[in-house]
Amino acid sequence: MLRNLINNGFNSQALIQILYFIPIFLITIVVHECAHGYVAYRMGDPTARNLGRLTLNPLKHMDPIGFLMMMLLGFGWAKPVPINPRNFKNPKRGMAISAIAGPASNILMAIFGAIIAGFINFLYYNLAKSPSSFVELAWVFFWQFMTLNVYFAVFNLIPVPPLDGSRVVSYFLPYKLSYYYNYVERYGFLVLIILLYTGILSIPLTFLSGWIIRGITYILHFVPFLMF
Repeated sequence: MLRNLINNGFNSQALIQILYFIPIFLITIVVHECAHGYVAYRMGDPTARNLGRLTLNPLKHMDPIGFLMMMLLGFGWAKPVPINPRNFKNPKRGMAISAIAGPASNILMAIFGAIIAGFINFLYYNLAKSPSSFVELAWVFFWQFMTLNVYFAVFNLIPVPPLDGSRVVSYFLPYKLSYYYNYVERYGFLVLIILLYTGILSIPLTFLSGWIIRGITYILHFVPFLMF
């Protein structure tokens, strides 16, 4: 993001993109992490609540380095919500369900963003008497809100520890194999950096994200007063 701003000579369009991106990113990661903690709490683990992580305060969830990396490279992270699997009746199942809650919250937010964007589009083309830059900016905001949440959900479902997808895969593995699979977590960050840097993940991430976005907009296309 910042690289685009510098490369474009600090023009207004690049600056607007950053002003869009910051609140969208903060909302995305805060709700994502809260979803992990809340579902874990409902399943018997009060760790996140006891540490004050069941809050929408972005300062409680933001990792400064992760935020800076997101601004510079488009790849970042938040502070993971602490979860103690020993508090679950079934630790493997509890970890899997609490893990999937994060991406699920992002998909729900993406649907919300798509609904608002579709409604704004309907009002703009059917009720507006004259073009409005504010309406256009609002539409772009919610469209990007949907897009980033879908991308964030898909990315976190990658089955590389410690991403959420690995918790789901671990649930279906035998305990011994699950142990060795989760052992990779200490090298997970390095693996992700390599996969992202080499572009190996670009095609599947783009394909799956685009497929989900098209699916959301196609379904909502049948809702009255929505236009895409």
